[in-house]
Amino acid sequence: MDGTDTGRAVTVLIVDDQPLVRRGLALILAPEPDLDVVGEAGDGEEAVALAHRLRPDVVVMDIRMPVLDGVAATARLAQELPGCRVLALSTFDMDEYVVAALRAGACGFLPKDVSPEDLVAAVRVVHSGEAAVAPRLLTRLISTFVRAPFRPDLPSTHPADLTPREAEVWRLIATGRDNTEIAEVMGVSGSTVKNHITSLFGKLKVRDRAQAVIAAYEAGAVEVGLGRDA
Repeated sequence: MDGTDTGRAVTVLIVDDQPLVRRGLALILAPEPDLDVVGEAGDGEEAVALAHRLRPDVVVMDIRMPVLDGVAATARLAQELPGCRVLALSTFDMDEYVVAALRAGACGFLPKDVSPEDLVAAVRVVHSGEAAVAPRLLTRLISTFVRAPFRPDLPSTHPADLTPREAEVWRLIATGRDNTEIAEVMGVSGSTVKNHITSLFGKLKVRDRAQAVIAAYEAGAVEVGLGRDA
């Protein structure tokens, strides 16, 4: 699948404090005809400076680095270069790293043991504007922070001034339903669900489902769980 609509290759900046890892990531991404690795950085400070100079479409960002870590670098890029999308990588796929990276503005999070094929696919997905979170991480994020039954007593007026339908879509997203399941639960069409999601994301000021899940947890739109079986 081509990573662009215009035929232009997706430009990628690789950021990791280990040269061997950077080289390995470049060897995975560079052969793809629709991807162009335009630079490498060894820490977050260098990454921000290079991103300003090179204006890459996607930054593949390690989380734990010296000088400026990946979370802080991601936050700066989200503020200073909002058109640059960050795909976070980490050897440590603990929930706090996932949440911190997504809160900072990352559009995706993958563990470093991901397959080369999944890494390439994630770069394309992130560039397209969608979220790319490894399924095992998103599932665990939901099961760790969110208990499946949502709260029927949630006030009808939300900080983001959501409509009742948008609030329902939000809660269903946070409990792990996809668009087809949401449409079935609500008794509406898939296109109606997509319209609600577009409006919802705009009001919540989130970019994707992963950030919407975190926002739901933080706002109390769903109950906090204690673990996978909560």
